[in-house]
Amino acid sequence: MLKKVKIRIIPTILVIIFSLSINIIPVEAKTKTVILGGESFGLKLYCKGVMVTKIEGFISNNKKVCPALDSGIRINDIILSVNNKTVKSNEQLEKVVKCSNGKELNVKIERENNTIYKKVVPKLNDKKEYHLGIWVKDSCAGIGTISFYDTDNKTYAALGHGICDTDTDKLIPNGKGEVLKASITSITKSQNNNIGTLNGYFTDYSIGTIQKNTPIGIFGNLNAEIKRGAKIITAEHSEIKIGKAYILTTLNGTKPKKYNIEILSICNTDKNSNRNFTVKITDKQLISKTGGIVQGMSGSPIIQNGKLVGALTHVFLDDCQKGYGIFAENMI
Repeated sequence: MLKKVKIRIIPTILVIIFSLSINIIPVEAKTKTVILGGESFGLKLYCKGVMVTKIEGFISNNKKVCPALDSGIRINDIILSVNNKTVKSNEQLEKVVKCSNGKELNVKIERENNTIYKKVVPKLNDKKEYHLGIWVKDSCAGIGTISFYDTDNKTYAALGHGICDTDTDKLIPNGKGEVLKASITSITKSQNNNIGTLNGYFTDYSIGTIQKNTPIGIFGNLNAEIKRGAKIITAEHSEIKIGKAYILTTLNGTKPKKYNIEILSICNTDKNSNRNFTVKITDKQLISKTGGIVQGMSGSPIIQNGKLVGALTHVFLDDCQKGYGIFAENMI
């Protein structure tokens, strides 16, 4: 799942850590041995409640109304419960509203990590059904790429960026999620200003669960130890050089292959960034098959000088052979 971005200058962010102790505190290890990914996977992510993606008025008694807007509900709000009844799906919310008979509803909302409460009165639309004037989402699904497996604690890291709502560009707060084995069956090629996709289907084989959906990737637990990748040491960002490298990604079936790329520049060393360096696809075979970078390649591991240096995260909208990568040490 690749997020389309336009080329722009990314400012360098200097992170300074101060310690109040006079003792020298050991720094957490920035490198470790992991198992290379490169395999495509299917993901199913369920929201913690339902996420408001759009607020829209409607006609009621010949007047345009919007109960949600009037009550102070906002886009990106997470509706957790209505009248003390937990809401976990679009259908649950719709049923509660339609059965309200126009009575005031007490809505529990999560907004920017804070819990707030709103009172809203549903209105009848032209079909004589009660509505709030909102569009909501309770889940999403897609295809991405595993970056690496950590067999020490049976976990994985993938995507290199978070899963966001396509309408609001807001990180989806996950209640639960699942990752499944996927098989790639075809490719829609990328062209400048028209980014392509990896197309495929999910298999019944479950890799594990999604525990965290973060700006620097999705992370979770494995159902079983993965043994099919090569072991590799992750690199510190200071080891990354401008020049030749390769990515490991799956363009057909379930088996990943190597493709040549070039690391063009280091943008920043911010540990919270998913755009640490820029890359260019140079492999003629990959360009012939995909046109460059396509959606679904997010998370493809990037290897240089025998070490895992990072993962592919974004594609440039106006130059689809170029994109961003995240440092492997950030994902650790």
